Amino acid sequence: MTTVAAAVADLFAEAGARRCYTVPGESFLALIDEVANHPGLQLVSVRHESGASFMADADAKLTGVPAVAMASRGPGSSNLAIGVHTAHQDSTPMIVLLGQVDSGLRGRESFQEVDLTAFYGPITKWVATPERAEDVPALVARGWEIATSGRPGPVAIALPSDFVDVELPDGAAVRVPAPAAPAQPDPAAVEDLAARLLAARRPVAIVGEGARPAREELVRAAERFGIGVCTSFRRQDTFPVDHPLFLGHLGLAVPPQTVDAVAGADLLLVVGTRLDEITTQRYALPRPGCAVVHIGRYGAEGLDADPAAALAALAATPGGTRDGDWADVHAAVDAWSTPTVPGRPESRGHGVHPVDVIAALQRALPADGVVTNDAGNFAAFLHRYWRFPATTAQLAPVNGAMGYAVPAAVAAALAAPERPAVAVVGDGGVLMTGQEIETAVRVGAPVVVLVLQNGMYGTIAMHQARDIGRTAGVDIGDVDLVRWAEGLGAAAYGVTDAGELDDALQRALAGRRPTVVAVRTDPEVISPAARLDDLLAEHGVTVPA
Repeated sequence: MTTVAAAVADLFAEAGARRCYTVPGESFLALIDEVANHPGLQLVSVRHESGASFMADADAKLTGVPAVAMASRGPGSSNLAIGVHTAHQDSTPMIVLLGQVDSGLRGRESFQEVDLTAFYGPITKWVATPERAEDVPALVARGWEIATSGRPGPVAIALPSDFVDVELPDGAAVRVPAPAAPAQPDPAAVEDLAARLLAARRPVAIVGEGARPAREELVRAAERFGIGVCTSFRRQDTFPVDHPLFLGHLGLAVPPQTVDAVAGADLLLVVGTRLDEITTQRYALPRPGCAVVHIGRYGAEGLDADPAAALAALAATPGGTRDGDWADVHAAVDAWSTPTVPGRPESRGHGVHPVDVIAALQRALPADGVVTNDAGNFAAFLHRYWRFPATTAQLAPVNGAMGYAVPAAVAAALAAPERPAVAVVGDGGVLMTGQEIETAVRVGAPVVVLVLQNGMYGTIAMHQARDIGRTAGVDIGDVDLVRWAEGLGAAAYGVTDAGELDDALQRALAGRRPTVVAVRTDPEVISPAARLDDLLAEHGVTVPA
């Protein structure tokens, strides 16, 4: 005899999951116990459910294998939801297990009860609540298949608390089927696409998370057909930035030459990504009349196949080649992302310039590092000035969730302990989920947390200053992040001058223990193109020097 909890833990381990992230709850006690004592699984207890779901998202992004996020009933499941929404919009496979009230108490607004099927429906690919305990393993197995097939994403199963330790009859164990071989492209469709690319005037590709495992094949296909390549929002690690066919990152701030290149395309390949609002510049791209072909399982038309297999077949198709002259666009992108470009807003002595922080990180981080970035205006400097080496991984939330970076870096350090993991975050984000530094200390995850501390919610302050000429509700107190980090058990360095950056970062990376580097940045340098005091001055507001 085996219990539901034991069967689920075995299923996860055999399917390839390695870590389960959770805040423990009384509605799934037996499952916590089974995971903690399973030789193939690691139970990671975190400080807040949002940390659990952000960690599961980052783990799966880095490994390609779903991680598990677990939370209990109404309050826990509500806290967990932000990272599940992140996984949904980011196309990340994730298994979500939610403790629920006893089956006999459902529907009576019992203690902490929420209709979890209704709650999680809009932010998952699939959600289910079993009616019988013996159905649980099969539902979890089905959920794994759904999460990892087609466009990846999260699935959720709500487990009534009286089901978890129910004994199953002999022979009731369920296994997740072995992963199917990568879907191969139709040869005729590949030949047709090759002919269209050879005939195209200005072919362009937009590549995202599904193209990460196909980086070499992507380069070969782009070179064969002269395809200019853009990376989708926060997927800057999918194509080498020093390649002459690289046309830029389609993020929140984009050089006009990048937009013009995509707008002028007559054939657009979309590889392993959806065409989200930011990538398409608020759905202005592609322009009407441009043919769009999806490679991967993110769109209705195109090659519904593994991107690596499709691109390799495309590059090897018999026939001619096509030259692509993208030198002007590539040069413009290079100039735009150079820190000394004219027009950069200068610091006036009130803190370190954010560009100097990014440049120092570029110098310090080994090429095989993992960079997790949070949401906030500080990230604009990372997106614009970081030159992603081909071997550096970027883990970042397409849905713009604040608080992502620290938990994501903890998960990266657990999933790939041989690679240095650095969270790049503002003081707003680090004060949301920075308590997961305690998790890093406890589990021995040697993350480096690089905080750009400007004392405000910069994105909102920028919009307020630009639109209405004053700010409200954006101030963050003068927190001593060094003492705070030390109180959580981490090493910590405070930086107030650009000349201190290199030493602090080198020591943090060499220490191989959880470390915070808190950099006081100039609050007036609000974006790579603007100062806050200048924006206020346009409304007649004078900021004291």
